[in-house]
Amino acid sequence: MITGTNSTPQSGVLQAALTGASTDTKASQAREAQDRFLALLVAQMKNQDPLNPLDNAQFTTQLAQISAVNGIEQLNATLNSLRGDVGGLNALGSVALAGRQVLVNGDSIELANGQAAGGFELAQAADRVTLTLLDGSGLAVHRVELGAQGAGPHVFAWDGIADSGAPAAPGRYTVRLEAHAQGREVPATALSVARVEGVSRGADGFTLNVGALGTRSFADVRQVM
Repeated sequence: MITGTNSTPQSGVLQAALTGASTDTKASQAREAQDRFLALLVAQMKNQDPLNPLDNAQFTTQLAQISAVNGIEQLNATLNSLRGDVGGLNALGSVALAGRQVLVNGDSIELANGQAAGGFELAQAADRVTLTLLDGSGLAVHRVELGAQGAGPHVFAWDGIADSGAPAAPGRYTVRLEAHAQGREVPATALSVARVEGVSRGADGFTLNVGALGTRSFADVRQVM
């Protein structure tokens, strides 16, 4: 029997010094470029032909150009700062998950001691969701109608009893989902429950070791149990 279906909303000093130096250098270069532009503009105004003065539209265009360049520099600095903040939050979040159980993409559950748990995620609300558990041979062992379910991640638990009424053999089972809303199919993704056994850092960021399911990124976590 499937029970418990629910839905939830879902280093270092040297590096800092180098980052700060890089930011200061870019800011200094931007100021120097602006100063050179203004110096050239003033010289142009001082040496203009009195009989053919600088056109107002041209003058305004030049001011707008230096303003745009300065604005872009400031925007880039802000985006770089935000990117660093997000990276730091992901790092903290990944480390905090060590030892916790999470839901990640995967279509299998492990039955042990008569207990198994898994999950699924719906792209939108569905008025009918059917869950089927298949054994290693691809045979359906247990099938259950879950009824209407909301959008987002859901968790379910299985007591290990097959449709025949007998206890199913311990081991890994595959989850197959069917979801519909007003007769149309709703995208549904099977999720696996995994324990975060360790966290490692690589070129692409932090990676979570989730045991038999391999590795996942912090972004792959759909829900923390």
